[in-house]
Amino acid sequence: MSSCNGRKESKPKTFFSGARSWSRWACTAGLLRQRRPVENDKWSAGFSPLQREIAPAVVSSAAIPFFTLKRRERRAPSALDPRRGFWLNRRVGPSAKYRLPASRKGGGGGKFFALLLVLLAGSGVWIWWNAKQRREPTTPPVVAPPRTNPVVVRPAPAPAPLAPVRPPDVTGFPHPPRDVFEAQVALARLAISSGSIDGVNGSQTRAAILAFQRMQGLTETLELDAATRNALALDSPPLTNYVVSADDLARLQPVSKTWLGKSQQTALDYETILELVAERGHASPTFIRRLNPAVDWTNVIAGTAIQIPAVEYPKPAARAAFVVISLGEKKLEAFDANTNLLAHFPCSIAARVEKRPAGELHVTAIAENPNYTFNPEVFPESSEARELNRKLILPPGPNNPVGTAWISLDLPGYGLHGTPGPEQVGRTESHGCFRLANWNASYLVKLVWIGMPVYVGVIKNG
Repeated sequence: MSSCNGRKESKPKTFFSGARSWSRWACTAGLLRQRRPVENDKWSAGFSPLQREIAPAVVSSAAIPFFTLKRRERRAPSALDPRRGFWLNRRVGPSAKYRLPASRKGGGGGKFFALLLVLLAGSGVWIWWNAKQRREPTTPPVVAPPRTNPVVVRPAPAPAPLAPVRPPDVTGFPHPPRDVFEAQVALARLAISSGSIDGVNGSQTRAAILAFQRMQGLTETLELDAATRNALALDSPPLTNYVVSADDLARLQPVSKTWLGKSQQTALDYETILELVAERGHASPTFIRRLNPAVDWTNVIAGTAIQIPAVEYPKPAARAAFVVISLGEKKLEAFDANTNLLAHFPCSIAARVEKRPAGELHVTAIAENPNYTFNPEVFPESSEARELNRKLILPPGPNNPVGTAWISLDLPGYGLHGTPGPEQVGRTESHGCFRLANWNASYLVKLVWIGMPVYVGVIKNG
């Protein structure tokens, strides 16, 4: 075994032999530090507390001659030379038996033991980290299965083209109407309106069936019985596709909620495409939605095909001879000179009885797509009207208060006209005029003439 001064020793292997071995690599690894000498020439090697516990070997300057200052000056710098970065503290205790090991001159043992120390330290860290990983397992990440097919990068798909408009199936016509909806369509093609087509057998549908039964001389059951079905033939499909155009979309605009705001608009047109196509099909918006469940009504584009009732009024063969308005049944009917029914429409009458005219009136003016003169005196219930206290001119359009047509009567302030709310027709809610759905008011314009009699609440004799 070698000591720090390079001498050979042959000692029995005891606990202190291990201490000397430890001292050897301590010298090599640089665990000894330099310290200034005290008042005498007694020196000992200094260790950290841990080193003192493991290797308490001490030496004295008498046992180690080269520790003397004189010897240190004569010799070349040794492993314990203060210039090599070690320190010597005060003597711990006199002992000549144990000497501090040091690296041999010219030997490579120091580098070997330094490398060994690093490896041991690294091994300890690895063992500790591996044990900790086993104690604290983590959930393995989910690994997607490998693709068997190559990934092909494709450009983003273009918007799906609009579905082609399919022509309606015309086979099996004519045939009797199979349900209320087909009956409403068949009646409307005769200008016998059940109001807004909705497929429901309501009061206005029963009134339309009654008008047809009277026209055909059938038993007046107000029901769609076998005789009525056979007489009321449906000669073509009840539905058609309406293709939305760019012009349809361009005309949409919000309508002001105030009279003053409406008077400042350029037109009082449709607000939504649903409102537009519902009027084209003489139908309620709710029914149009049911016919087209896949349509996104908030994002309808030009070219969209929408199913609507296939309704087209017949061309008038001649002008009507007169018009009869029934206040009790809330209906308007036009007849020719032979009392043949030309048209049957639901209508609204005045809410207040004293505002309902009666007797024979006459047509004095006819206007399509008219302006509307707002008179605040006609709307005493409106706080805005009371504040304005002046007349306003509102532009034309289907959402104009009189809709798309105006037929003036010889009673001042009274007339037949359309309405922006066709679903409300048939209720007692007007200020005195007779309201019709816009499509019915526009058709009536083709039947009436200046001076034509209009009988309100009475039956014309003869």
